Amino acid sequence: MNVNQHTPMASPYGQPQPGYGQPGYAPLDGGYPAPYAPYNGPASAYQPGAPQQGYSPFTSFPSKAVAANPVSDLSSPLDLGPTRGPPASGAPPVSAPQPYNQYSQSQGDMQNGPPLMTQAPPRPAVSQPYSHGAVNLPGPPPSFPQHYGPPPSMQQVTNQMTGMQIASGPPTPAGPGYAPPHSSQPPVSNAYSAAPPPSYTHAPPPVSSAPTQPPPPSGPAPSQQYYGGPPPPSQQSFNSSLPPTSQQQFTSPAPPPSSQQTFPPTSYSGPVPPPSQAPTPQVSQPQQPFPPAQPPYSSAPPPVSQPAFVSGPPPPAQGSFPHRAPPPSSQPGSFPPPGPPPTSLPSGQYPGPMPPQQQPPPPQPSPYHSGPPPPSSQMPPTSMAQSNHLPPGPQGPPGPPGSLQQHPPQPGMQGGFPPQQNGAFGQVRGPQPGYAGPYPGQPNYGAPAPAPAPAPPAQKRLDPDAIPSPQASDMPAVQKSRHRIDPDAIPSPIQVIEDDKAKSTEPFTTGVRGQAPPLVTTNFQVKDQGNASPRFVRCTAYNMPCTADMAKQSQVPLAAVIKPLATLPQDESPPYLVDHGEGGPIRCNRCKAYMCPYMQFIEGGRRFQCGFCSCVTEVPPHYFQHLDHTGKRVDCYDRPELSLGSYEFLATVDYCKNNKLPQPPAFIFLIDVSYNAVKSGMVNIVCQELKTLLDYLPRENPEMDSMVRVGFVTYNKVLHFYNVKASLAQPQMLVVSDVSDMFVPLLDGFLVNVNESRLVIESLLDQIPEMFADTRETETVFGPVIQAGLEALKAADCAGKLFVFHTSLPIAEAPGKLKNREDKKLIGTDKEKSLFQPQVGFYNTLAKECVAQGCCVDLFLFPNQYVDVATLGVVPVSTGGSVYKYTYFQAQTDKERFLNDLRRDVQKLVGFDAVMRVRTSTGIRATDFFGSFFMSNTTDVELAGLDCDKAITVEFKHDDKLSEETGALMQCAVLYTSCSGQRRLRVHNMAVNCCSQLADLYRNCETDTIINFFSKYAFRGLLSNPTKAVRDTLVNQCAQILACYRKNCASPSSAGQLILPECMKLLPVYLNCVLKSDVLLPGADVSLDDRAYLRQLISCMDVAESHVFFYPRLLPLTKLESGSLPVAVRDSEERLSKGGVYILETGLHLFLWVGASVQQELLLNIFGTPSFSQIDPSMTSLPVLDNPFSERLREIIDSFRAQRSRYMKLMVVKQEDRTELIFRHFLVEDKSASGGASYVDFLCHMHKEIRQLLS
Repeated sequence: MNVNQHTPMASPYGQPQPGYGQPGYAPLDGGYPAPYAPYNGPASAYQPGAPQQGYSPFTSFPSKAVAANPVSDLSSPLDLGPTRGPPASGAPPVSAPQPYNQYSQSQGDMQNGPPLMTQAPPRPAVSQPYSHGAVNLPGPPPSFPQHYGPPPSMQQVTNQMTGMQIASGPPTPAGPGYAPPHSSQPPVSNAYSAAPPPSYTHAPPPVSSAPTQPPPPSGPAPSQQYYGGPPPPSQQSFNSSLPPTSQQQFTSPAPPPSSQQTFPPTSYSGPVPPPSQAPTPQVSQPQQPFPPAQPPYSSAPPPVSQPAFVSGPPPPAQGSFPHRAPPPSSQPGSFPPPGPPPTSLPSGQYPGPMPPQQQPPPPQPSPYHSGPPPPSSQMPPTSMAQSNHLPPGPQGPPGPPGSLQQHPPQPGMQGGFPPQQNGAFGQVRGPQPGYAGPYPGQPNYGAPAPAPAPAPPAQKRLDPDAIPSPQASDMPAVQKSRHRIDPDAIPSPIQVIEDDKAKSTEPFTTGVRGQAPPLVTTNFQVKDQGNASPRFVRCTAYNMPCTADMAKQSQVPLAAVIKPLATLPQDESPPYLVDHGEGGPIRCNRCKAYMCPYMQFIEGGRRFQCGFCSCVTEVPPHYFQHLDHTGKRVDCYDRPELSLGSYEFLATVDYCKNNKLPQPPAFIFLIDVSYNAVKSGMVNIVCQELKTLLDYLPRENPEMDSMVRVGFVTYNKVLHFYNVKASLAQPQMLVVSDVSDMFVPLLDGFLVNVNESRLVIESLLDQIPEMFADTRETETVFGPVIQAGLEALKAADCAGKLFVFHTSLPIAEAPGKLKNREDKKLIGTDKEKSLFQPQVGFYNTLAKECVAQGCCVDLFLFPNQYVDVATLGVVPVSTGGSVYKYTYFQAQTDKERFLNDLRRDVQKLVGFDAVMRVRTSTGIRATDFFGSFFMSNTTDVELAGLDCDKAITVEFKHDDKLSEETGALMQCAVLYTSCSGQRRLRVHNMAVNCCSQLADLYRNCETDTIINFFSKYAFRGLLSNPTKAVRDTLVNQCAQILACYRKNCASPSSAGQLILPECMKLLPVYLNCVLKSDVLLPGADVSLDDRAYLRQLISCMDVAESHVFFYPRLLPLTKLESGSLPVAVRDSEERLSKGGVYILETGLHLFLWVGASVQQELLLNIFGTPSFSQIDPSMTSLPVLDNPFSERLREIIDSFRAQRSRYMKLMVVKQEDRTELIFRHFLVEDKSASGGASYVDFLCHMHKEIRQLLS
């Protein structure tokens, strides 16, 4: 049983490995023949083969499913294996998730589909990796895994089995993938976990090296090639395939992948497939041993212990020496950080050069660069994850070894990944087959890693998998490891998201102070028990540092993203409306905080002490109530303001402007009727839509008619007002040509009730398109248009909203006239910031007047060229309004998106004339605000309009010390006029814990909210700083956050390891997405208007919107089940399978990507055509077909659109079509065309920055 023995099993280099059908993989050597071969093509390739059933190539994918195991993430790498593997395999590793579906046909259930999730624990990536071999099998060979090569000899098999047994404790991870998944699964988990973690840690060192030197230049090329044409075959394999190579290099740090393949045996081990199946698994056996070690993984220990992790696929060498020691460089964990890992490591895996097969074609490496390594690489991440050492606290103690294997290691983690507890990810090695014995857990583990030598041969056979692994690459092992980090060895956003979903099954109750809510990507129900729902308020940290010094040391931003009027799901009740009578809401005498659950009643209930300022206030007689034996009021649970976190008070006349109750608001529609507007069809579309839309104006009570009045104006370089009084037979037009001194030419008849004037309004809307059908006027004004609406609202003495439909730069002579200042030569210079600032001061002054009147402006732009969004957007942004942009608007393709946006904008609940103030308990105060609003002083956020989609981000700073006993309190109060004309106060309360230990701070942060804050902070910084300075500031602050954690919270470990806090392990990948965004790093095709538009848009996004914007959701659509969505895949080209169909959602765009070798059945189900070439790429909606797949897909698209505040137009992208360049822009883990780093490279760069700070 000793792992070492198995090694021999591995076939010698020359021989084919048993499980790996050479045929399938052959291409590896040569490179994939087909352009995308790596893809693995359609499921068909898979074939149900036996292996499949247990094996479930997707096992790797499952990793995602497995949310729980960080390792699993790594396991992803496994996927890679197949992907990369033989083109034949056809299974698209990348897409694994989908592939799993597709191919899964036979394996169906097993696939990484949901079931996997169940398996999650078992399906640790690591194991998969070993599985690798297996995985590959699944690929093309699945059907005949046994055939793979010569079957292993009986003896080998036995050895293998024995090895497995070793692993035996837990079933081997591979197992699940392989045959008897069940039994094997458990082992898998441990195996898997074990392997990955170590690798994970290791990876980091390489990372650092990698960053310094980008992966081979070719890397980027691959992706491009793929684009432009078929890259070299190997590359072509779609990126994915390339990735393998690249991975290898990448992986180099993670040589494990290839070895991983070897692992398969081990992975098998659990199941111990029949001998034939077992073939070459032996290699993996060593891994098994490692699982035991895993416990050590405990993740908590830094990578160094990592060997202990065993988990890792420590390099074989590692195995040999006690993991503890940072084994010679060979051990990844120990990895000398800076240099490439010692060669020995790789050598362990492959003593010699990889077998040719294994070695990915050289070209591949370059590709690697371009994309993330193949999934196999993923496994390393797994280990990485483990190594992550979370802060000790959160992590939780390492689980018992056994448990370790499974999620347990993750204890700290939320989800499953072992999430690098310590966050260490060094070079992660996937489990390397080579490493046989190395796994610490295994008995062998202590022994030298003799097995490794044989392993290489096995690897060779594995070569498909090998491909992914860096070692496989032709580079010398050392170098490889140095240059390639396996993408699967680094923290996976999908793994974290899936882990959180698996963990969040109960409703989230807000009664516990300082409890971090589920992620925004998780569907959960909220029960308000005293703190505001996370749908209203999300914090960056739920444990605030007690002192300013501690906050400064950690650099973690202390902020809250508040969405005061957020829409709640149907199963949650909206905030209760409380009426305290003529006296108005009960408040603290000193700080004016409103009555809330943090007020302490004293003296029998006659007075209360404020939780914010500690002042004692008398309770008004009408509000008096006795206290019970615990000091709570007897009516506590009958009063929302005493028991809930969010509620509303009915405001009295004292809270109204000029001390008089407000009038119901008005909506004024101002339509550009210049030549461009008429010719594009916009005028006709708006007028037709308004006839029906006016029946859907916002209202409090669905049974009642809306109280909102409406008015109409058209304009080009003069303005036309319309009298639509109900008593008129026809509407009357009044023209104001003196735009320099705007006034409203009529009072009576301009703002009317829709039902009373319906006939006149409909007549007007029919006549406007006819009246201006032959216009030749091309010039427009803009400032006077807003002034006209503002004057009308002033005359009616009410608040309201202007809907402005505008097409061009306002160059006509008038106030607010603009000139074209778009100058590409300024981009990248210190003057670039001027392009984001308004051209003239006129609009800032106008915005201030609008806010004073409660006049909110929503701007719909239909530009065909530069319109200076930075200037035109000033009024909408300052008044709490929105800007919608439809560049090159075409009626037939953009009508649906525009009309859906318009309908939602008109119908959504909105408050007017709003003022928001955030109060805090002693010790902290709100110092900065980000969003769409106006501020005339330092405390009051003024919003002429506030709708259900707008979020305000508030930053807090210390002004005194906080105490751990009392925590920190914040109260957000928004005073606004409802759409029925009622003045109200909406109150949201939030209490968070305070901590004196940095580890507690890092244990309770929310990365998605931190990224929301950082993006808004950076995008505002563009107004006053060069773009490069803004980017550098972000990178530096992120490095300081992670360096502080490494220095003060992580257990000691070698500098070569990258250690991330469990709850921040995705900070680098998400931050890189912000840095690569069009705003901070524009491509040549991104206009200045686009950047200004996105900058304004993101300033008022909530956390859910900013998350999907920066890290889009990518779902495989090979199999769709009603009631559940397929598990997403990571945003990288190498995750796409040529035989798959994927949907990608960013919150603004929706893409349906179709691989070139999708099966006819799938094409018929979706498009009604059997041929890829017959798909019409210009379609913006899918045909309505009568089959379950088409119905479910359209349901999914509708549900995605319903979740977002903007309508997402569907764009069909065919593989290798030119539109694919647009699609690839959103594969944010890859290098971007504008020069943005890939996730792997950025992680290496961050590691380098952290090490510089630490040294």
